[in-house]
Amino acid sequence: MADGDTTGGACAAGTPARRVTASPNPPYEDPAAADAADAAAAVAADADAADAADAAAAADVATADVAAADVADADAADADAVDADAADADAADAGVADVADVAAADAVGAAGAAGVAGGAQSWLTYGVPAVIGRVREPGTLPGGQVFFLVFLPFALGHYISSLLRHVNAVLAPQLMAELALTPAQLGLLTSAYFFSFALVQLPVGVALDRYGPRRVQFAMLSVAAIGALAFAGSRELNQLLAARTLMGIGLAGCFMAAVKSVSTWISPARLPSVQGYLIAAGGLGAASATLPVQLALHYVDWRWLFIALAACCAIIALLIYLLAPTPPEAPRKPLSRRMLAEVYANPVFRDTACLVLIPHAVFFGIQGLWIARWLNDVARFDQKAIAWLLYLGMAAVIFGAISVGMITEWAARKKIAPLSVAAAGIALYIAVQCGFVLNWAPSYQLLSVLFTLVGTITGIEYAIVAQAMPPGLTGRASTCLNLLIFLGAFAVQAGFGAIVALWRPDASQHYPAIAYRTAFGVLVLLQLAGLIRFLARRRGRSARSGKMAAINSKEEYETGSLRPSRQREAWPDR
Repeated sequence: MADGDTTGGACAAGTPARRVTASPNPPYEDPAAADAADAAAAVAADADAADAADAAAAADVATADVAAADVADADAADADAVDADAADADAADAGVADVADVAAADAVGAAGAAGVAGGAQSWLTYGVPAVIGRVREPGTLPGGQVFFLVFLPFALGHYISSLLRHVNAVLAPQLMAELALTPAQLGLLTSAYFFSFALVQLPVGVALDRYGPRRVQFAMLSVAAIGALAFAGSRELNQLLAARTLMGIGLAGCFMAAVKSVSTWISPARLPSVQGYLIAAGGLGAASATLPVQLALHYVDWRWLFIALAACCAIIALLIYLLAPTPPEAPRKPLSRRMLAEVYANPVFRDTACLVLIPHAVFFGIQGLWIARWLNDVARFDQKAIAWLLYLGMAAVIFGAISVGMITEWAARKKIAPLSVAAAGIALYIAVQCGFVLNWAPSYQLLSVLFTLVGTITGIEYAIVAQAMPPGLTGRASTCLNLLIFLGAFAVQAGFGAIVALWRPDASQHYPAIAYRTAFGVLVLLQLAGLIRFLARRRGRSARSGKMAAINSKEEYETGSLRPSRQREAWPDR
């Protein structure tokens, strides 16, 4: 009902309600105006009803929206409750998982700590990484690992050692011109390497047996790098001598460490050929000291060359330390006179040294210096031709060393002793040197190459001694042999220069051929003594063997008839 309605009830359906308007003068109301007022009131009432309907509809819509919102809120609350329950469950699961993760992390941490400790020990003791440098049992390494982890690093050490040993043969003209050296002084400078090399052989042998080749070579090649740097900075003869001596000390263990390593990891039957490959690596180093050095001198002087060689020593030392495996530690035996006497008294060692020692010293002493001087003074080749011939000679060392190993293994299958193979090679080597004594002019080039090719037979003595000695003494036995060889090489190189210096050079500073012929003649006589001793002992042993065979045959003849007939039938060869 509208505000101000005075009818007191609802109108009939479809009949608009009449509005009684209070007026100050009700008796004088106009009917037309009343009708108009009624119509206006009806319109207003309809408008009010429409507004009320709209308001009710809006209220219904709002109510519906509120209800929908309430339903949504309820759903959201329910979802939140479900999510909360799920979150609580997840939290509980996460808590359990966290506990498990913590326990696992503790276990991993403990294992990691143990691994770090073991890895640190492996880094410090056995090399990097642990899987490579760890202690391994001999015979357990596959062939590929033996090559890359054992042979190759130590062969590189022998390579750089041979290169530095022979490099003075090409540098001799520069050194003599810059420092005004005589042949005797040049021989002394170059042979200082051999003297220092020999000086530390016994301590190196003890160290190899006690600490292993990996650690020994790392330390010694570092010393060699320092010596090469000192040689590059030297300005006078005494400084060069000291630096050359330091290089010799640092490189003294290269070949012996390689022999010790391959003797540990390679079967004895393969030693001759593998050591032949090692000598071939040394021949490659000697070849690198010839023509490649001569070519390098066109771009740098000899001082920068030695700086580069020092860097090579340091790199090889690092490779050996990182890659080489370590065998189980052997019982430590201190160096004693009794042990040295045991090595030198070994009959195989003694027979091998008497036959091969002097030829080996001649091979090292002459090819490292005096072959080049002989080609210049006697054959009158220039430096370029000499570099080529030295390169060919050192390449022949590679071929010869591999061939010697193969021939020795073939002879072993034919039941021929390695020392007999060595004797045949020494006889041929002496024959080649007789060509120098006789001044075989038609083929100076062939003589220089044959000297190094045939001279590789002298390397067989390392394999013979290594096979004859127990594993705990191979390092010391090899270094005892090396001690004698390099002392001999020192004497040969210095003594050869002293003999040549007995003659005066000509105007072009070339020494006469007679000086070299005399020096080579002395060397031939020294080597013949050992060969004659071997042949005499071999003949004596053959005679004694024949005599014993005759005695046994006589005893068999005298006692054979005393055996019963069935026994003679059972052993018809007796």
